[in-house]
Amino acid sequence: MAEPASGSAAPTATAPPPGAPEPARLSPERVEQRLRERFSEVPIERQMGEAVRDHTVYVPAEHLVEVCTFLRDDHELDFAMLSWVGGIDYLPRQPRFEVVYHLLSLRRNCRFVLKVRVPEEAPRVPTLIGVWPTANWHERETYDFYGITFEGHPDMTRILLPEAWVGWPLRKDSPLGYQEVSFTHNTPTRTVPAPDLTRLKPKKVRYRAH
Repeated sequence: MAEPASGSAAPTATAPPPGAPEPARLSPERVEQRLRERFSEVPIERQMGEAVRDHTVYVPAEHLVEVCTFLRDDHELDFAMLSWVGGIDYLPRQPRFEVVYHLLSLRRNCRFVLKVRVPEEAPRVPTLIGVWPTANWHERETYDFYGITFEGHPDMTRILLPEAWVGWPLRKDSPLGYQEVSFTHNTPTRTVPAPDLTRLKPKKVRYRAH
């Protein structure tokens, strides 16, 4: 059998030997270690701070798809589920936006979070539908609220707001709006209840010990 050529790329996923026992619970620290081993040339940054609850790392947008493909396909990691995608607006910080990806390895009982920084002047990141189809509606919701475009998405349209809606309501510079609550004192045409309207009495509830 011929030996692999020197300098060839490392495999993107590993398979267990036949009859191998099921691995124990995976730690997020091990996930980060595997990412740094596999993508040694990619600047991966750990997010630190008291407010950081889940193990979180930043990856560049241009490497997002290959990193996520590795996380899904590597047998040790096996992140088969993308549970949530969302956006964050850090105005006036630059880069202004972040896209957050919450991953779940069901077989290894492990949660892991990826983040991508997105500049205001070009709010675009690649779609992950080819890795996890469930990204479809999550990405559309993020676009709907923040105006962040997911390149390669087959239907990059609004999902909650009307198509005619102007602007991105969860951006911090979006104008605030409100709907005034109607009362008899501020709505002259509102019908006043009849004086003899029957009022419902509170129910008497008897509690029984079991």
